[in-house]
Amino acid sequence: MLAVIYAIAAAIMIVIAARIIISISRRRRHRELNPYKITIKDIDRMEDGKDFEEYLFRLFLALGYEDAYKTVSSRDFGADLVFTDRNGNRAIIQAKRYSVNNPVGLSAVQEIYSAMPFYRAQKSIVITSGIYTDACLKLAGYNGVRLLDREDLIDIMNDLRSRHEDAAMDLIEAEPVRLLDSWDDYLKDKQYKKERKAVEKRITG
Repeated sequence: MLAVIYAIAAAIMIVIAARIIISISRRRRHRELNPYKITIKDIDRMEDGKDFEEYLFRLFLALGYEDAYKTVSSRDFGADLVFTDRNGNRAIIQAKRYSVNNPVGLSAVQEIYSAMPFYRAQKSIVITSGIYTDACLKLAGYNGVRLLDREDLIDIMNDLRSRHEDAAMDLIEAEPVRLLDSWDDYLKDKQYKKERKAVEKRITG
């Protein structure tokens, strides 16, 4: 009986020690996430998306977004970061630490766009260390979601290091590429296609 108690106690101590080591390791990594020193290669070497989220949080604070904050991971509803831009618009961000060989897909746009009402946000942004699929680009264009890819991220990082914060903020706050601005435009586009088909039919008929 005593041996069983010792075994259980030892197992508990091992679990506690492991958690302490993991916690210390994570805190150490966070201390190393200096936005003025981090390079895109450092981001590529990050162990998980949490480090990327922490880095972006520190990056946005360094740029001057003083009210930026990270959401609670267990109930973020699709947004990892929230901030207010220079025009007073609340914006939400989903962070995607992806490799170039693994493009970000539709779900990123779907999740960040659907999170806007919960955070009462006027803008939604996805930031990735990689690239986007064509379908993702198209869906973002129809829904007005701003997509920042690897090259954009590198530009923002370089602007911060060279103390060109306004240039970085201009890139972040730029209007998204829109395919159609409204439902009326969509209907007009459909009507145009119908009319064009009718004309082509008359010509070929």
